[in-house]
Amino acid sequence: MIRIRFTAADFAMVRLAPRPAPLQELNTALLQMCHPGDDLLFGRWRRKLLRSLPTAAGPLADLVPGAAAPAFLDVFADSLTEGLTAVRSGHPPLVRAEIERVYAGAPGPAPLWVRGLHRGDDDAWRLLRRAQRAAFETALRPVWPLVQDLHQAEFTRHALTVAEHGTGAALTALVPGSRLEGEVWECPGPGTAGERELRGRGLVLQPTFHWTGHPLIADPPDGPLFLTYPAGPGLPLTPGGADGPDGALAEVLGRTRLAILLALADAHTTSGLARRLGVGNATVSAHTAALRGAGLLTTVRAGRAVLHRRTALGGLLVRRHSGAAAPELRSTPPARP
Repeated sequence: MIRIRFTAADFAMVRLAPRPAPLQELNTALLQMCHPGDDLLFGRWRRKLLRSLPTAAGPLADLVPGAAAPAFLDVFADSLTEGLTAVRSGHPPLVRAEIERVYAGAPGPAPLWVRGLHRGDDDAWRLLRRAQRAAFETALRPVWPLVQDLHQAEFTRHALTVAEHGTGAALTALVPGSRLEGEVWECPGPGTAGERELRGRGLVLQPTFHWTGHPLIADPPDGPLFLTYPAGPGLPLTPGGADGPDGALAEVLGRTRLAILLALADAHTTSGLARRLGVGNATVSAHTAALRGAGLLTTVRAGRAVLHRRTALGGLLVRRHSGAAAPELRSTPPARP
């Protein structure tokens, strides 16, 4: 359990980051890539990302010999260049302590370049900078405009919740299963997370769209506390895509589910979608259940039928792909709900 202790003044110092943080989003994408489970949704994305990461990104694996990465990689600057500079500017005592911590239980000694990083060698820092840039360009650059759109939507949603219901309600709405007990916000998290006291330094909320696990805490020696939380279903988009503008989403969702999302620019019944896609009602029901579970569509009863509508998140996912219809949709006119 993660426990964050507020004072009355601290509630006025909670803010949601206005823009995504490239390096923190990269950290969560790599964490999701290495995290087991949900292979049906993430397996293809993980395998493709592992194959596509260049050799130059390899040193990043050396820095995470166990389950946790060193804290000096937690950087929340909202541009890649500023983030890379901030990593290099990390406090040497923190860098050394974190390298020693992550290698304390490792089966073997740290690689030579990591030992150079521990000493503060410029060549080692340049190697790390190249690795982070190469990983970002491969994993995130192709989908960064979509990450920015999703972040803007999350920022607006959070601001409206604060305005309508207050900071306390907005906090508990961010993380399922969290609760505010007096001046302590409790969130699901690893047993080692412990308690943090704000004591007037502020709390920055950082949504991420490549991570589906528990919130992540970054507690720098100076400045505010950062909490990175999964926003929406955390659906990672496939980098690149060799088969046209729909390729990235089709790789993750499957072509039938992508076709359903594209069709739901207007609301449709199950039978209407089945006619439009040329598949059975049972097939549509199975796919809409999966999309509904991921937060990409909603379903309401309309008489004897049910009516499916794309959510705002589902709309954001297909917005940049609307210039090309899925193959199944090109020759069939829209069905009436």
